Amino acid sequence: MVSLPLEDDETRATNANRAQFGQLFGLAMLLAATAIFLYYTAWTLLMPFVDPGHPLHDLFPPRVWAIRIPVILTLLGSAVVGTFLGLVMIRSNRKKAAKAKAAAKKKA
Repeated sequence: MVSLPLEDDETRATNANRAQFGQLFGLAMLLAATAIFLYYTAWTLLMPFVDPGHPLHDLFPPRVWAIRIPVILTLLGSAVVGTFLGLVMIRSNRKKAAKAKAAAKKKA
């Protein structure tokens, strides 16, 4: 039976620090996503009911960007996912071709 080495105090402390950093990073991402969601919601749903001359309009870009930004992000995300899938398919085909070539060479 193989015995595993026990964790020392330094390793345990490092793992605890990593876990704490991960939790803080997750909390920061959650807060950022919440702030962006609230800003976008106020911009798209509340600002049309505010008078055009009100100083609150200075805090938001023109309303046309409320449509452009999500469309651009969707297209960019789709391009990244499509590129990734294309690269995976190309690499998969190369491996299959190499296996077939090796099998054909072995038979010959």
